Amino acid sequence: MGKWLWLAGAALALSGCGSQPEREQAPATLPAGETLRLAATEIPDMKVVGAEIATRDQAEILARIPGILTSLSVRAGDTVQKGQRIGMIVDSRIGYETSAYGAQVAAAQAEAARANADLARIRDLYNNGVYAKARLDQAVAGARAANAQVAAARAQQGASASVAGQGAVIAPASGRVLRADIPAGAPVAPGMSIATVTAGPPVLRLMMPESVAGQVRPGARVIIDEPALNDGGDSNAEVPSGSHQGSVTQVYPAITGGQVRVDATLPGLTTQFIGRRVSASVAIGTRKALVVPRRFVATRYGIDQVQVVGVETRGGGKRLSMVPVQIAPTADPAMVEILSGVSAGDTLFAPGKPAKAAGPTVERP
Repeated sequence: MGKWLWLAGAALALSGCGSQPEREQAPATLPAGETLRLAATEIPDMKVVGAEIATRDQAEILARIPGILTSLSVRAGDTVQKGQRIGMIVDSRIGYETSAYGAQVAAAQAEAARANADLARIRDLYNNGVYAKARLDQAVAGARAANAQVAAARAQQGASASVAGQGAVIAPASGRVLRADIPAGAPVAPGMSIATVTAGPPVLRLMMPESVAGQVRPGARVIIDEPALNDGGDSNAEVPSGSHQGSVTQVYPAITGGQVRVDATLPGLTTQFIGRRVSASVAIGTRKALVVPRRFVATRYGIDQVQVVGVETRGGGKRLSMVPVQIAPTADPAMVEILSGVSAGDTLFAPGKPAKAAGPTVERP
């Protein structure tokens, strides 16, 4: 009987020793810090697409006549004004034609002078009863035909001169010259592009896939990195540091090659580097996501982790456990999106002094 009492006492002693560590791992309260209960919220759905810095319009300076480009006074990067003459095209054949039409004018004038003199003589003889009325009518018709020949020859001469005047290369709009790579002395044909000039304000031109074309609306937010801009920028606190924010101004209705063209404006956008390719993020709607302040995520050994508050089933105390998560940046640099690792309803813990403006979802122990 004593043997059984001794074994029972030993078993009670061992069970008491084993329960002591469990009570130590389940403290009733958490250390200083703040807690946050996860809940899905609406955030902008940003899609990254390629974009190009361009102008609203681009004016092509075309050759209107064939000939030799004898002069071109601008180069890429120069500023021109609308109506400014920047070059000259000369066709020697037009000069010869103009001279030939000038000779025809002189011949027509001589013939008209002879016809008018005959008319004056015949009219005088008709008045004195020498010629009949038919002879006078014949002389009047001849004088009118000669005068018409003079007018036709002068019109042909003027048309040839106006064609020669079309050799002047005129800037169709005010802006910067983007391209002017045809050297002086080169032959050109009608319709050949001599130079390209920007026209209108600078815009950010985006090419969106047709699958999301219906989700882009004028006024949607657009964000690009700072190196794409020369100065200025948006100081909105919701825009990541080093980025600039703008908005969509126009969505073109045509789809080309499976893409739709979208224009956006951004503060500080300049025409210094037209054609530069940049990466842009465009809001195509909203979606549900788990968004938390960045201070709730700790990075250790290259792994992002959060502290999740759990409840002990025996003692009812709270326990912290480190859980690896996958995060993604958001439009607000102080917030991150949790993609995996935790779910809505979990409670996160951030050690340290509680923040004063942590939001309505932050709980303080």
